[in-house]
Amino acid sequence: MKMTVIGCGYLGATHAACMAELGHEVLGIDVDAAKIEALAAGSVPFFEPGLDDVLRRNIAAGRLRFTGDFAEAARFGKVHFIGVGTPQQANSDAADLTHLRTAVRELVGHLRGDHLIVGKSTVPVGTCAEVAEEIAALSRDATIELAWNPEFLREGFAVDDTLRPDRIVVGTDPQTTASTAVGTLTEVYRPIIDDGTPFLTMDWATAELVKVSANAFLATKISFINAISEICEVAGGDVTALADAIGHDARIGRRFLNAGLGFGGGCLPKDIRAFAARAEELGVGSALHLLREVDAVNMRRRAAVVAMAERACDGSVLGRNIAVLGASFKPESDDVRDSPALAVAAQLSLLGARVSVFDPKAAANAARVQPSLRYAESAPDAACGADLVIVATEWAEFVHMAPAELSEVVSRRLIIDARRCLDGAAWTAAGWDYRMVGSAPQGTVAGVRAVPFNMANTSRIPLHP
Repeated sequence: MKMTVIGCGYLGATHAACMAELGHEVLGIDVDAAKIEALAAGSVPFFEPGLDDVLRRNIAAGRLRFTGDFAEAARFGKVHFIGVGTPQQANSDAADLTHLRTAVRELVGHLRGDHLIVGKSTVPVGTCAEVAEEIAALSRDATIELAWNPEFLREGFAVDDTLRPDRIVVGTDPQTTASTAVGTLTEVYRPIIDDGTPFLTMDWATAELVKVSANAFLATKISFINAISEICEVAGGDVTALADAIGHDARIGRRFLNAGLGFGGGCLPKDIRAFAARAEELGVGSALHLLREVDAVNMRRRAAVVAMAERACDGSVLGRNIAVLGASFKPESDDVRDSPALAVAAQLSLLGARVSVFDPKAAANAARVQPSLRYAESAPDAACGADLVIVATEWAEFVHMAPAELSEVVSRRLIIDARRCLDGAAWTAAGWDYRMVGSAPQGTVAGVRAVPFNMANTSRIPLHP
């Protein structure tokens, strides 16, 4: 099948390459000429494991090419995926749909005949209905149906998540009885469906809500364990052992219960804020007040690690040399959008520390966001002369790093494991002062304040349930 993918950033480039991998003829469209040139040459302008191979293989096979011409896109195929960004608005928590609406206008003006537009971007509920009205007003010699097919990609696993997803969701107009979208998308995804992937059909609003609800739930799960981590830090508990224990409950599960520095990136933070903002617009803001606290807990983790660094440096980081290992918001990604690691590094610098950052893939992107920081060529380079080392992103090379790799270059063998990813016993045995979030400092008494028993406090406690 011939199809186009409009928007060739992280989502669009991945989707275009993977649709070609399924055997379709795909034309990618983007207004960024440099991006189009790079992709056409077989170079992915961001880091995503495995995507380069898929891109080059399908370009060589003649199934995939790229252009900046919307008129060419309109002539090329009858199915058009839109995968543009929907970032947070500059002065609001709401999603900015400028790129989406611009893409729709640019495409629809060139369409003739029957076409299917398929949205993949994450959008607030109600967007489909608004976009459908715009399409109806703009289309002249075309019959255009709109469907929504949200993405569920994890950075670092995007190729696998596209070709072997947990589910495929398709939302269509609940008022349309003669929809062809479901049948068309069934054929688009036929190899994936035949492998047993659930294919779920629903109305527009439900499809829009599926994506933001999934992200909100994952964010809540992460912030929940980080809230428990705050209690463990003062009560003397071990949040990893706790997570392991509750994770054995099949109703809870162990995934996304890793306490640490919290979540970041271009999806979870802005999506939960946009979801809460949209609830306010719909007059049901109280239903998602929970997400405000989820966001607050997440942001507190960054401040907590900075405060932990200050305590480790005898109350102040002013004039101290600090190595921060990691700049991307997660491993196997060069994405530094809303990165907790980079936020910690920047805050320590503002407090007067001399900060050296090393990240295997994200240094260039980090330098564009925080140019005042020093970016090292390796972990030992970053740690040279350091009074404190902070592991802020759980890259495999940090997780498996032997203490001896840094022991001889640091000024002080002091390390904070902000992701709880290191073998603490090994670092301690190597003579390091090892500290991690989610546990009371070693050798200290947990800061639990006992509340004296007072009969006056029992007056409102029922004697029987």
